[in-house]
Amino acid sequence: MANIYAIANQKGGVGKTTTAVNLAASLTATRKRVLLVDLDPQGNATMGSGVEKNAIEHTIYDVLMAHCPFDAALQQSPEGRYNVMPANSDLTAAEVEMLNLEDKERRLAGVLKAVKDNYDYTIIDCPPSLNMLTVNALTACDSVIIPMQCEYYALEGLSALVNTINSIQAVLNPNLKIEGILRTMYDPRNSLTGDVSAQLDSYFGDRLYRTCVPRNVRLAEAPSHGMPVLAYDKQSKGAMAYIALAGEIIRRNDPPTPELATAS
Repeated sequence: MANIYAIANQKGGVGKTTTAVNLAASLTATRKRVLLVDLDPQGNATMGSGVEKNAIEHTIYDVLMAHCPFDAALQQSPEGRYNVMPANSDLTAAEVEMLNLEDKERRLAGVLKAVKDNYDYTIIDCPPSLNMLTVNALTACDSVIIPMQCEYYALEGLSALVNTINSIQAVLNPNLKIEGILRTMYDPRNSLTGDVSAQLDSYFGDRLYRTCVPRNVRLAEAPSHGMPVLAYDKQSKGAMAYIALAGEIIRRNDPPTPELATAS
């Protein structure tokens, strides 16, 4: 079954792009067919996947504006081995141009509908703001993965994001739901981390992933080498955390058949 996830948080610096890139690589490592869509004009997911954003002829901007077909812009991560729909600063223009287009909120949904069945998982890296690109991502996806730090202000931002998701669900995407909350830059020694985790568990229950992504130097270094951390240092705590996250997601969406479950 094909799954489309938006990785979203209106607050910047929470590990959103890190999660998009490393989840894509980890799902690929489990032999899933994966597409990573970079929907951020900064193009960080593109660069973190080993694709030079300023050296490519076509990007997601050209696909959204129907300047070129999907396959003409498609790239592959050399180390991550997943497909990448890249972005660069050209995507900034899409914000203005889409305002005059019919069905402007559903441009990405139309693009992904045509290729959805080519992939087991499509991961959309959203910009860190609520704009027309983020609205397109939330309209096109099945569910949202929310990375967040365990700090007080993150809870306030999470409340705003949940309200946004509810609004999109009511008007544009009735099937939209929160897939899970991922705790990033996790430090169990910090008492606030425990307090925020307890609040998240109380409110979200089983939608709070058991996997926590720790602060990890190798995880921070990997993007500068154009690699997912799994390719950069597969033994690192960051790599192991994202492999564990991929496992959680697969178990949620591909439960074993009753025969297999009994056999195990």
